[in-house]
Amino acid sequence: MTIKEIAELAGVSTAAVSRYFNGGSLSNEKREQIRRVVEEYSYIPNALAQTMRTGRSGQIGVIVPYIHSYSMSKIMSGVAEGLKENNYSFILGCTDGQKEREVQYIETMQKNGMDGIILMGTAMTPYLRDAIDNSVIPVVVTGQSFSGISSVYHDDVHSMKEITMLMLRKRDKVCYIGVDEEDAAVGQARLRGVEKAFNEAGIGEDKLISVVSDFTVDGGYETTLKLLEEYPDLNGIVCATDRIAHGAMKALKESGRKVPEDVSVTGVGNHWVDTISDPQLTTVKFYYEECGKVAVNLLMKMIKAENIKVPISDIKLGYEIIERGSI
Repeated sequence: MTIKEIAELAGVSTAAVSRYFNGGSLSNEKREQIRRVVEEYSYIPNALAQTMRTGRSGQIGVIVPYIHSYSMSKIMSGVAEGLKENNYSFILGCTDGQKEREVQYIETMQKNGMDGIILMGTAMTPYLRDAIDNSVIPVVVTGQSFSGISSVYHDDVHSMKEITMLMLRKRDKVCYIGVDEEDAAVGQARLRGVEKAFNEAGIGEDKLISVVSDFTVDGGYETTLKLLEEYPDLNGIVCATDRIAHGAMKALKESGRKVPEDVSVTGVGNHWVDTISDPQLTTVKFYYEECGKVAVNLLMKMIKAENIKVPISDIKLGYEIIERGSI
């Protein structure tokens, strides 16, 4: 089947069919007419012919640090939906937390004809900065705000400040379990939010008891056991992630502390497990799927601009505090 035949069956022009497949502007009525014909005849456009005709492959690269992360999977859902709306697909690259693989993927995805890249960022290194700056295709970062690079990220500072203030209104011996500060958002920004809350509450950030865990439930569990040994009178634990928080609650229960009667716990992420834990976890809700969609829309603008330089966009999304039974 040819584009001309699709146009005749749909009752539209061949130009309209071309715009349909290439993500151009089209009325909803014409788009629906073409879609019905395409689905009825299971038409799949020839990717090579499309690339030669438009100069675009219709694919982007998506680079993630881990595939088992709840937040990453939700962002990926938003990315997939946004790409579908633009008649695009994606190739996934997972670094398993190895920073050098980000650079390798960026270089490989350019060589393999991707139209753009969405990078779910963790930390900026000199090598990564060079790779992005020298990329011949547009790059959008999610989850981090990197200077000079278009980014879509979450309000880690204010969300953590707000949930810590909530904790401080209820508890007077509060500890914070964070992560390595190499991660600019989860490690640095969330710690700043906790420190701001301690300062605004009149306690002072110098009085903050802050320890570092990894991102796992086991990390939260082991770190909490050590905290209980050193600070047996603690009655509040603010955690940088939900996984850490669930590990903390497990340690508290095994140590004979009741949540929230003896110790309150908060997390960040609004993982589905939060609603079935006992008690349910008080947490920060970020709009992960929206993050993915916004990143796609931003990347599409950059791709379609071709040789026209698009201004750098730094988009910070909102959040909600979800108060449940753990506080």
